[in-house]
Amino acid sequence: MSISTPVPAADPRRWKALVFICLAQLMVVLDGTIMNIALPSAQHDLGFSDSGRQWVVTAYALAFGGLLLFGGRISDLWGRKRSFVTGVIGFAAASALGGAAINTAMLLSARALQGAFAALLAPAALALITVTFTEAKERAKAFGIYGAIAGGGAVIGLLLGGALTEYLNWRWTMYVNVFFAAVAAAGALAVIRDPGAGQHRGRRLDVPGVLLASSGLVCLVYGLTRAETSGWKATATLALIGAGIVLLGAFLILESRVKAPLLPLRVITDRNRGGVYLSLGLAIIGMYGLLLFLTFYLQIVLGFSPLRCGVAFLPMSAGMMIGATQIGTRLAPRVPTRLLMAPSFLVAAAGLAVLTQITPDSSYTTVVLPGMFLMGLGLGTAMMPAISLATIGVAPQDTGVASAMVNTSQQIGGAIGTALLNTIATSATATYAHDHAGAPGAGHLMTDALVHGYTTAIWWAAGILTLAALIAATLITHHPHSAQPTDTTEDHPGNALATRS
Repeated sequence: MSISTPVPAADPRRWKALVFICLAQLMVVLDGTIMNIALPSAQHDLGFSDSGRQWVVTAYALAFGGLLLFGGRISDLWGRKRSFVTGVIGFAAASALGGAAINTAMLLSARALQGAFAALLAPAALALITVTFTEAKERAKAFGIYGAIAGGGAVIGLLLGGALTEYLNWRWTMYVNVFFAAVAAAGALAVIRDPGAGQHRGRRLDVPGVLLASSGLVCLVYGLTRAETSGWKATATLALIGAGIVLLGAFLILESRVKAPLLPLRVITDRNRGGVYLSLGLAIIGMYGLLLFLTFYLQIVLGFSPLRCGVAFLPMSAGMMIGATQIGTRLAPRVPTRLLMAPSFLVAAAGLAVLTQITPDSSYTTVVLPGMFLMGLGLGTAMMPAISLATIGVAPQDTGVASAMVNTSQQIGGAIGTALLNTIATSATATYAHDHAGAPGAGHLMTDALVHGYTTAIWWAAGILTLAALIAATLITHHPHSAQPTDTTEDHPGNALATRS
């Protein structure tokens, strides 16, 4: 005899809540790229070195990636709405500090604080969507909108960063967050409701797990960042990556034994969620590689201004919006997830294959635009079911940490993508320049070598996206019409290693 569990009544203000949640998420995502275009101006203003310029980006990534699991668990224990609002307000304060920076140390501190508060905000935002939208079709639509924001925010950051830098100054790439945050925080306080808030308050925090996970993720992300500038064989690079792997291994062993783990292993050993985390991380490698090399190509080779470069990425954002809100949202409730994600990743890979045809004098409209649109369309379509599946069936006390794992896979993927593909491009450029030195037409050798490096790295990115499609097709077995019971298992060593298929 089965007893049906009544579905909670839908929150009448859920769609208004989604607006403010997505606004805050947009602020977090675009801040990963909005400073990139503004960096030369900030460097000139504050007088920091080239290594300092790298740290403006790295400080944000390290704090964000290193503290995500901690932030996710805090939202579970402290309350999702409270964590969300605190994260938004803290992010705004850190942004104001960065905009008012009078020296390099002040700017770097502000960027690290932004990353720390983003690590609290981002998991809480996704967890709030998970518990607010309980009906399948509405849930699919909400995750489609969220996925479009999560995927397109980086591109919007390039556009906004170019516009603010060109027409105002670099400080407004930081100050603009204060306006985003003010609206998001006010709206959240007014309309967001957190079902079950305080239900798990009082549960112990796994402090050793926090220390191992945070230090391991920081070492891994920093090691990958160092690989981009120092090379993969550098002692510091190998030591940091090795330390990160050892610390994260120790963290997993610890989590299998403690009573109240930071990351219950059932969250990641579930076959479907594991497939999502892995395939999504690989897809982000390809996406970050595309953003990196196309930014260089458009500005250095084709001579686009920062603002025009940002506008040039709009087709990719449009593709993501269409894929997430129109295709993914409509098909996810009816199509097996792997039959939606795997082909979508292949469409994105096809877009990258188109972009490997760029030359020093390629037409933007006939080569770059269609390639970017296909890339965006494929990623946007895959992002929606991926984010939804990553949180379906998760125990209520684990929604924050499961959401944090989505962001963690993206952060690690982004760090790997930037370091790995930049190394491949640099090596291919150097090899091409050496092999063609003294050949006819050597006057354009450096430009030709750069483009060759870009296309080589983009081919690798296409291969990585193809691997993401294979993993999604192999590991993910979820069907939208199959029962997906919520895991309400309590945390203890005996069941922490339990795996569901």
